Amino acid sequence: MKLVVLLHAVPGREAALTTYEDTVLALLEGEYGGQVLQRLAITGEGPTEVQVIELPDEQALERFLADPARLALERERASCIARTEVYRSR
Repeated sequence: MKLVVLLHAVPGREAALTTYEDTVLALLEGEYGGQVLQRLAITGEGPTEVQVIELPDEQALERFLADPARLALERERASCIARTEVYRSR
């Protein structure tokens, strides 16, 4: 299963978004069999970062989203990410 993720930073918190994503993507890859296929920093209008992620299945995504270590970072996430868009790829 592949996902395309568009992340929009809180203005002025772009570096914090990158740091947060470094942490949670390591968890995704280490614990849930996920793989970041591409990760792009965007300048100008639109999202701050675009990710293409591959996961073994929907259950791996659900387990990752419910992971206590990820959920413990919710305050950090909310301080740097204004909006997240997730699309499933064909």
